[in-house]
Amino acid sequence: MTELATMEFHAQPQAGEPKPWAFPAPGRGSLGNGLTVLRCHRPGQQVVAVEVLLDAPLDAEPTGLDGVATIMARAFSEGTDKHSAEEFAAELERCGATLDAHADHPGVRLSLEVPVSRLAKALGLVADALRAPAFADGEVERLVRNRLDEIPHELANPARRAAKELYKELFPAGTRMSRPRQGTEETVASIDSAAVRAFYEKHVRPATATAVVVGDLTGVDLDALLGETLGAWAGSAAEARPVAPITADDTGRVVIVDRPGAVQTQLLIGRTGADRHDRVWPAQVLGTYCLGGTLTSRLDRVLREEKGYTYGVRAFGQVLRSAPDGTGAAMLAISGSVDTPNTGPALDDLWTVLRKLAAEGLTDAERDVAVQNLVGVAPLKYETAAAVASTLADQVEQHLPDDYQATLYRQLAATGTVEATAAVVNAFPVDRLVTVLVGDAAQIKEPVEALGIGEVTVVAAE
Repeated sequence: MTELATMEFHAQPQAGEPKPWAFPAPGRGSLGNGLTVLRCHRPGQQVVAVEVLLDAPLDAEPTGLDGVATIMARAFSEGTDKHSAEEFAAELERCGATLDAHADHPGVRLSLEVPVSRLAKALGLVADALRAPAFADGEVERLVRNRLDEIPHELANPARRAAKELYKELFPAGTRMSRPRQGTEETVASIDSAAVRAFYEKHVRPATATAVVVGDLTGVDLDALLGETLGAWAGSAAEARPVAPITADDTGRVVIVDRPGAVQTQLLIGRTGADRHDRVWPAQVLGTYCLGGTLTSRLDRVLREEKGYTYGVRAFGQVLRSAPDGTGAAMLAISGSVDTPNTGPALDDLWTVLRKLAAEGLTDAERDVAVQNLVGVAPLKYETAAAVASTLADQVEQHLPDDYQATLYRQLAATGTVEATAAVVNAFPVDRLVTVLVGDAAQIKEPVEALGIGEVTVVAAE
């Protein structure tokens, strides 16, 4: 008879003492050419992230050349005085590096990720791209064609089309903020290599740029490395450029972008509000999260779980441009999609949620869950060097102190239910919201008009 084996049970592992966490504080310095440098040593992060911020905002684009900042950003990786476009791409690949670039209202940003063992080579390539970009006629022409090919696809995307219409509605005609970030077919078609180079020469210089370097810098002489690479980039000093304050018209109204036969309606409801320099920002973040930041938020509970109108609706605040002098602003918005027949009922219920929130306020339980989700998961959110570098770059771009993010988490944890309620109610007043609907106007116009949430206008989808 076979003897049965006995099982040996071990004690269940117990959680250790939690370690205190705070968003990492960077060191700050500068190079001889005026380039500002932020560095953050993150042990164990063998993939280093580098963000380079250029003071080349969209409102600096010449009249009729909207999109030139985007084409310039993309052209940085299309050859230098040392390498052709193909050679530059091959050199990056040999480093195991990725290099991305994009333009937005605050400026142009280049984002590099590379193993620390090849940081020197990759930084040298980025420095060459900034110091002496080729901007070859053929490469710029190709980038322009690519961008022109993208535009029809963006207009066909309901969410992108809604965003375009909301910005057009909110911001004064003629302001850069009212027009697509990456230009229109007409303006992009006017861009050539001469226009790209002129924009580069006028706005790109080390004295107004910042580099953020995050990763495991053990054994790396970063000062010497930066001096040999980005430090070789020369340029003149820059004059301060006046920045016009952001203004917007949030008179309650509805714009329907007509898509005959659409089976769903894309909705985007928004206005502008306080940016990160305003003391209400932490409470606004917390309240907005309770309203529509997660699957358990009020909007989702009603529109998704109870009524089944949608797969999800989100409320969020996105900084457009931030400045300590009050010229900045954030976009406060609610976004989602619903089936066409229920567009009217869904909007009615959405407004009911907002009115009930104003009348009754948030609950302590909602506030506690929001704090846990926003603050408690922060250590996981910033596991990678790229996440830390991106947030530090955001702080620079928005003229915030280096300890801003760490302070924000403390403020979120200390924000009470009453403060969060007041902030979200002020952020989304029921009579001061611009609503854009991309859908079948023949089916949704009449029920939306019956809601009385503002004058309804129908525009063509293009």
